[in-house]
Amino acid sequence: MEKHYEQLSLDERSEIYRLYKDGKSRRAIGRALGRSGATISRELRRNSGPKVGYKVNWAMIQTRARRCRKLYKMERSSALREKVLDSLAMGQSPEQIAGRLELENGKPLVSHESIYRYIYWRVNSHKDYLHRLLPRARFKRGWRGRKGGSSARTIAGRISIQQRPPEVSERTTPGHWEADLMAFSRYGQQALVAVERTTRFLRAAPLSSKQAAPLAATMQSWLRLYPQRLRQSLTVDNGTEFAGHRRLKRLVPLGTFFCDPHSPWQKGSVENAIGRLRRDLPRKTDLSTLSPEDIHDIVLTYNTTPRKCLGFRTPAEAFLNLLKTDSVALEM
Repeated sequence: MEKHYEQLSLDERSEIYRLYKDGKSRRAIGRALGRSGATISRELRRNSGPKVGYKVNWAMIQTRARRCRKLYKMERSSALREKVLDSLAMGQSPEQIAGRLELENGKPLVSHESIYRYIYWRVNSHKDYLHRLLPRARFKRGWRGRKGGSSARTIAGRISIQQRPPEVSERTTPGHWEADLMAFSRYGQQALVAVERTTRFLRAAPLSSKQAAPLAATMQSWLRLYPQRLRQSLTVDNGTEFAGHRRLKRLVPLGTFFCDPHSPWQKGSVENAIGRLRRDLPRKTDLSTLSPEDIHDIVLTYNTTPRKCLGFRTPAEAFLNLLKTDSVALEM
């Protein structure tokens, strides 16, 4: 059975002070309080002053001081705090910020858990509402329930994801893409989003309709820019907008693979990417008010944000490294 530890209370510390002053042993004090002797020994060792010995008020002060040092490092360091808040405002998650700081400085500066605790401490104690800077802007941490995906549809030439080569799932080779439509509340507005699985490099563009032909044409315009090694396969869901997948066969030699019905997690890279894009492009966005430069800036921000899965490099850095590798191979 899992053990649960609770901090010593003011009453318990008062009893420790009384029994210790009476000459009781640490084990005897522990038995009287229902605590282990190690807990009492640690309490006396950590919270006794060199001149005052063990005092209740002094013990409480020391405990609060250690807690503040541990949790609120950002409150004491204005430079670290500004760096973290600036990165949050740029759309980076606490985990990305902590990892990138460690990469840049050669040592850990702050953990992502400390950033989360600082944010929610400020929310509760100062009403700063810093949670709004988090990628999903949730007031509380944790995952919410998700509903299933769309119904399966009959698509000519459909190949199940179960037939996809194992190396695609393992992300051991580059050139395998996932794509999906990003829907908006205004009728007739949607965007095509595609992600390369190994580097998380993203492409996105608004579409004038959900018809298969313009979607396939957009995918063709993207894929033909890259060498064949970087366009091996495509994974999508069962929406009829992907019915024109056979037009891409020349560009993706392994073919297009379709997820099982109600299984959006099988293309988790693009699902995650759309969730991140929602920070700048919420569902109520009117795409007609955005210029191509606006969309480009949003995509650029995504591709220049460090990712833990890439060793806190950015998707742009990882994808550019693949392109450079191919260029060197061609020159040789």
